[in-house]
Amino acid sequence: MPDFRCELSAEATSLKHVWEHTLGSGHATLALRGDWQAQLRRCHDELGVGHVRFHGILDDDMGTMITQNDQYLYSFFNADQIWDALLEIGVRPLVELSFMPWTLASGPKTVFHYGAHVTPPKDYDAWATLIRKLVRHCVERYGVEEVREWYFEVWNEPNLTAFWTAEPDDYFNLYRVTAEAIKQVDSGLRVGGPVTAMAAWVPEFLDFCEQNRVPADFVSTHYYPTDAFGQIGADTLTQLAHAPRHVMRDQARKTQQQARGRPVLYTEWSASSNPRDPLHDEPYTAAFVTKTVLEVEPFVECYSFWTFTDIFEENYFPSVPFQGGFGLLNIYGIPKPAYRAYQLLHRLGTERLPVQGEHETVDAWVVRKADSVTVMLTNFAFPRHSIQTERVHLALVDAPPPRGAFVERVDADHANATALWHVMGEPEYLSALQVERLDEASNLTAESLTWTYQDGTLRLELDLPALAVAAVTVEWARGADTGGKPA
Repeated sequence: MPDFRCELSAEATSLKHVWEHTLGSGHATLALRGDWQAQLRRCHDELGVGHVRFHGILDDDMGTMITQNDQYLYSFFNADQIWDALLEIGVRPLVELSFMPWTLASGPKTVFHYGAHVTPPKDYDAWATLIRKLVRHCVERYGVEEVREWYFEVWNEPNLTAFWTAEPDDYFNLYRVTAEAIKQVDSGLRVGGPVTAMAAWVPEFLDFCEQNRVPADFVSTHYYPTDAFGQIGADTLTQLAHAPRHVMRDQARKTQQQARGRPVLYTEWSASSNPRDPLHDEPYTAAFVTKTVLEVEPFVECYSFWTFTDIFEENYFPSVPFQGGFGLLNIYGIPKPAYRAYQLLHRLGTERLPVQGEHETVDAWVVRKADSVTVMLTNFAFPRHSIQTERVHLALVDAPPPRGAFVERVDADHANATALWHVMGEPEYLSALQVERLDEASNLTAESLTWTYQDGTLRLELDLPALAVAAVTVEWARGADTGGKPA
């Protein structure tokens, strides 16, 4: 039986909302869509997202660089339309400098249905000129103080042959040329890498930068729980079944240790790397998200979920409302369970208190605000591992008399629009009324909890289903002394 105890008089540590730093999206041109922008605004307003990252700001469909009459032509108009919209919403770009404009590509290989070129530049000087022109344009348009709040990543996952056709040394050279071009515009602009899959190349990248006096303001990389587990080519569930329970925490800690004091930005992660994984639409991912971000928080500055929306087209643009896409929101803007988990996380305070108690599948975190404390609970296991409903016992010690307590849940029966869509018969195209009903089914609801209070100890009990999140909030009378020591 899960039994957790927290002394509210204990010294708190700071809880950074690293999961709000950035959210991912698929492809730059999608950011020109009105529905994409509306969904991002919702994520900013309800989830607190601060930056957004996507592929392809240099792709040919953005018109950034072409050749005409043997002359290079540059156009940053479409990029401006995107960045103007982001800043108006209140979100800044985390700029992934990718992929290669066709006119600079050294070979024909492409990736994704939109044909992003993934070969090195045939002319590194011309590449450097493109980067300087683009970044100088940003500074002239938005001001240097604003652009210093942005981040510039060089490329995307160059350790995968799908995204980079050359050797590691060729990527390091691309990084050097790019970083130096950015710093020539303004030394205060932030640039980093190696933006690798599977948290690879970090020591080698930093060795290169230090040995060659190349600036690296941060370390960025990616990791998914499906990385390198099970047999190559195994299905997603088999890969997940082989993943260690704390794999995301352990990888984040390892990267922090390798980063040599630099900020660590994980700019892609999710419940799996499969773009059509049904678990993405289920409460499973809400539980995985909550457990993961609260475990990795001490080790990273940014933990960017891939992606905020199912408006996404790396393979094709789907029409099915719930099709296992990466997004927190589906193509209609209906919140999935993971979105509601993010909403609960956004409401947390910034003072984390130590918790006593362990369980095979249930985890607990206690986070304090001025007049309340929230206990975040997850009941999570990877596929094919034993899990069941658990009766959870909570004891909050050194507590003032409570004013009330309530719980908000994400599970099979709460904040789960996917379940209603199945009941509806899984329609491929939704009417406005169906969208309204599904959006309503996704909502969080607050339910009162009974409690007992004696000798400064508050006790609560609740059932926590498998693959579930519960946020238990206890409110005190305004100004009540919880005896805590601030972070």
